[in-house]
Amino acid sequence: MLVAAFFILSCFLSLKIHVAYGNARSIDHQIKRLEEDVWKKAQDLSLSAYEEPTLNLPNPIANLTYDQWRDIRFKPEQSLWRDSDSLFELRFYHLGFLYKTPVKINLVTSEGIEEFPFDVSLFDYGKNALSPENLNNLGFAGFRIHYPLNRDDYYDELISFLGASYFRALGKGQRYGLSARALAVDTALPKGEEFPLFKEFWIVKPPKKSKNITVFALLDSPSLTGAYKFYIQPGEKTAVDVKASIFRRKDVEKLGIAPMTSMFYYGENSISLPDDYRPEVHDSDGLLIAYENGDWEWRPLRNLPRLDVTSFPANNVAGFGLLQRDIDFDHYQDLEARYDLRPSLWIAPRGSWGKGRVELIEIPTNWETTDNIVAFWVPEELPPLGEPIDISYRMSWHLPLGSPHGLGYVVATRTGKGNGDNTRLFVVDFIGKAVEEIPADTGLTAVVKVSDGGELVEKVLTKNEVTGGWRLAIQVKAKTVGAIEQLQPDKRPKIEIQAFLKKGDNLPDLLTEKWSYLWQL
Repeated sequence: MLVAAFFILSCFLSLKIHVAYGNARSIDHQIKRLEEDVWKKAQDLSLSAYEEPTLNLPNPIANLTYDQWRDIRFKPEQSLWRDSDSLFELRFYHLGFLYKTPVKINLVTSEGIEEFPFDVSLFDYGKNALSPENLNNLGFAGFRIHYPLNRDDYYDELISFLGASYFRALGKGQRYGLSARALAVDTALPKGEEFPLFKEFWIVKPPKKSKNITVFALLDSPSLTGAYKFYIQPGEKTAVDVKASIFRRKDVEKLGIAPMTSMFYYGENSISLPDDYRPEVHDSDGLLIAYENGDWEWRPLRNLPRLDVTSFPANNVAGFGLLQRDIDFDHYQDLEARYDLRPSLWIAPRGSWGKGRVELIEIPTNWETTDNIVAFWVPEELPPLGEPIDISYRMSWHLPLGSPHGLGYVVATRTGKGNGDNTRLFVVDFIGKAVEEIPADTGLTAVVKVSDGGELVEKVLTKNEVTGGWRLAIQVKAKTVGAIEQLQPDKRPKIEIQAFLKKGDNLPDLLTEKWSYLWQL
């Protein structure tokens, strides 16, 4: 009897294992098919003329203000997959405000693919005086994926897709900050920027207890189309593996790969500060670039009185990202925005990206609600028209704890008036094990380079007894005739300054990343 019972139990457990394995295999099969199908959809779409999305929103929805749109909330109890064995839940965004283009959303399971229809019962319309019965077949503006990122008993927002091709993600303990995009087309050019949009998504329901989720997206714009695959892996550092094929309808002047958009209002390096109780306000404080030869460069961000575009030649770039290195609450004092918890975003290319440059665009802003920082990689050459542009990379949404490269790194850049006319003082703090282990009586060399239009007046390198790192203070004088204030903005010089530390005068080995700064007078 016991032997028979054990045999039946064994068969039952074996059946469950085989069913689970079979479902996983079915999902893998669906993903493989989808990858081919979305690629073909993007290719076919590129061979036809671009069609503007049809916008037939009822007036009450089309004219919603931001606060009215925010008052339309997805009901958490309606979250997809909530009552299943999945670790992920799906919630959706309502159309309105800036988000007036509906996107088609498909759900993918081991049984197949099915479009998920819009339903007014999924939303609470709050104080809005709307007639939900007139909103049938409206469509969704986007979606977000939830996951127990910080606690096992609560499903936090993990990643959100909303508006054009924008999306943003979170790692453990983070608050939303900078955003990513699929592509940047002709950004900061006089003719104006083109904003591709995701017009259709396929969200794959993961197998039981899987900790990863896959999303496919179809991109469309007047100039190009694209097939995108996002493999999302939540954690302390949430990783998103991106694989894309881009098809051009026509040539574009500038194509930005792996673009990210952030905000820098003011910080430690700002010359003029607003009348605000907070010491700093920014989602990111610098651009970090890893070069093919092993060098690293840190460029602090700025909020300038006029737009500035800076290019960093980076053939076969090893990585780049907009970082929020300053994660000390005391430096922000904002209990609501919590800028100290905003994520950094690092792009790690897969394979060789070839010749190109990292481009940084800094746009003037008078308030913190405006994203005024853009960074992306620009290929020097593109395949012939008609051939796809294949690109893949890993995104890491993280808090930047410690040195990313084993070298000393910059944690603060401060500036003030120098000792003399047209002279500026820059104070740069380096920390990290590579420099903190070096005692004050050891000879370190600070290498400082100043471009034409300026001259190095003084440099002083000091052991920082508070941080354990080293502080470099340099004074740079602008070579101008007369006072800078009397010059027209377009006549004022731009002075490039670079600095790094090494041990001894003759040793080539770097102790730190390279700090670079553009003093725009």
